[in-house]
Amino acid sequence: MRLEHKTAVITGGASGIGLAAAHRFAAEGAAVVIGDVNADRAVAAAAEITEAGGTAVGTAVNVMDEESIASLIGRAVDEFGSLHVLCNHVGGSNPRKDLDLLRMDLDEFDKTMALNVRSTVLGARLALPHMIAAGGGSIINTASVAGLSGDYLQSAYGTAKAAVIRLTQYIATQYGPRNVRCNAVAPGAISSPALLDNLSSAEIDAIVAHNALPFLGEPDDIANTMLFLASDESRYLTGQLLTVDGGMSSHSSIAEDRRGFLPA
Repeated sequence: MRLEHKTAVITGGASGIGLAAAHRFAAEGAAVVIGDVNADRAVAAAAEITEAGGTAVGTAVNVMDEESIASLIGRAVDEFGSLHVLCNHVGGSNPRKDLDLLRMDLDEFDKTMALNVRSTVLGARLALPHMIAAGGGSIINTASVAGLSGDYLQSAYGTAKAAVIRLTQYIATQYGPRNVRCNAVAPGAISSPALLDNLSSAEIDAIVAHNALPFLGEPDDIANTMLFLASDESRYLTGQLLTVDGGMSSHSSIAEDRRGFLPA
């Protein structure tokens, strides 16, 4: 029961990694508030957790709207009395519009920055006073390996996630003295709807070929990392990026191609 007596808010908590985190947090004793753009799925996810013996509520949230995030945070505090953990998990971009710099839709760039960066700023700003009042807390931002290096596509998404990584350090520096920790998780290729719905099997195979581990990660792999960051087991860890990518970023970009030149 590593999160007993703690209240956690998870945005994008009704599917994929967010849903896995909601289940893990609840299983470890947290009261979980699931926010998602799809209210029905958020309510259904909370019902699943409750039926399994946990404590959870689900509600709609639009992370592009400050009042909507404020309502989500307010519900957590009103319903459970305090706030200790915030997972700023919502993010993404439209891969059909987020291309290389010359072909990228600039409106998509602005939307991507708002969805990934501004939403993280708003979530933290609105959660911080409640965490400080509770004596401390943990903010967990979802970054991505896309924020660590360049690529041929998704210029806006990679730029936004790089900003989330740096923002994480600013929050950690500014509010560490108030006992609020802030860390980021950078998932690699995870077998979630966000990946499976947008990439072909050939693209997925290419990603796996360049991992150090020969398989895709699962949502629980990221959820377990988030659980560690939410718990007091990571009490001396702040301002850090935990890269959970199957070793994708552990080696040179040419390493996989060099396999063919190894001596027999």
